[in-house]
Amino acid sequence: MEDVSRFLFQIFIIYLAAQVGGEIALRLKIPSVVGEIFAGVLIGPSVFNWIPHTDTHPPLIFEVLSEIGVIFLMFSVGLETRLSAVKEVGGIAFQVAVFGVIVPFLFGWAWAAGMAFPLTKQIFIATAFVATSVSITARVLSDLRAINRVESRVILSAAVIDDILAMLLLASAIAIQPTNVQSTQVLPVWLHLTILATQAIIFILIITVFLPRLIRKHHRAMEVPASPHSPFILSITLCLGLAVVANEIGLAAIIGAFLAGTVLSEIGEEYKLENQLRPLLLFLGPIFFVVTGMKVNVEVFQNFSLVLAIILATALAFVSKLIGCAFGARSLGTRRAITIGIGMAPRGEVGIIIAAAGLSMGAFSESGYATIIMMSLLTSMIAPFFLAKRLHPKGEVQESEPDLIT
Repeated sequence: MEDVSRFLFQIFIIYLAAQVGGEIALRLKIPSVVGEIFAGVLIGPSVFNWIPHTDTHPPLIFEVLSEIGVIFLMFSVGLETRLSAVKEVGGIAFQVAVFGVIVPFLFGWAWAAGMAFPLTKQIFIATAFVATSVSITARVLSDLRAINRVESRVILSAAVIDDILAMLLLASAIAIQPTNVQSTQVLPVWLHLTILATQAIIFILIITVFLPRLIRKHHRAMEVPASPHSPFILSITLCLGLAVVANEIGLAAIIGAFLAGTVLSEIGEEYKLENQLRPLLLFLGPIFFVVTGMKVNVEVFQNFSLVLAIILATALAFVSKLIGCAFGARSLGTRRAITIGIGMAPRGEVGIIIAAAGLSMGAFSESGYATIIMMSLLTSMIAPFFLAKRLHPKGEVQESEPDLIT
């Protein structure tokens, strides 16, 4: 009972902190997610330590809750994003993803080389610069009710392609690490990467081409179960199922959740799926952003040289993604291209995952690991602020949509 009471108290602290942080942020005219992340920093182990990290009681349950929260967030975004709209910007999204990988990789490699890291570590660091997490961007777009704008559709579509490219780079970076025991690898590296890419492409094609037709033709079958809530229950089941499959083949679970939402977007309004999902988002969504903030270790800022490295890495990561993605979206005009670049800038949990993999492989020292972690978190804090400043859907005269080349 003591563990249950402690867990309930910590959940109460996390949720209360999220609401207070979000409210303060909104009153300061900045996105609520920024306030929620800062609230996580304050209640985390490096400041007030209200949610301590210990060996005997790690906040694993909060990691799980935050992961479920971001899965449902991306599912909700998918429900607001019709596949036809995604396909409309497919060509531009591909360019955004490709240039949004190449430019940050080169910037990251140059920075790592300048820091005198060995070649294999340089490649791993460059890979960490590539990662994009649109979870936070998606929340901002949703809060601003800007999901259906051209910029938003490009960002969300490019994120899917970006995830595949980042997965291949990560697999390559792991494969060339000296600590990786190549003799235990049955398949050659190039064949292993080919299989990973093929699995990802087949998975996405099945979902985006065949599954929507099946849903449109047989969606009434969702009403067969006796429960009046069966369409919503089956939709959540599909969301979690595709998240699991995406995770198993090397993609982020949130990509599977997002694609599940796009598949169900055409029938979502009929069954009021978004309205039914909202209570879950209101509870689980803020937990994700608070837990993200809890991972910030403010003690690293006591080391001046490390602070400089973090600032430089964050600036390079932000600017390189902005340049690469904006160049890929240049046909949409300067304003939209810059907005897309900012929206693709957060590294979030994807960068953190790569950093953790690099630490376990011996590619990062403790200071290098802290640098990548802080870069991932800081880009996730900075991007929403600038994105909200560039998106003013309330009272804004919408520009005419240009013809998009698919």
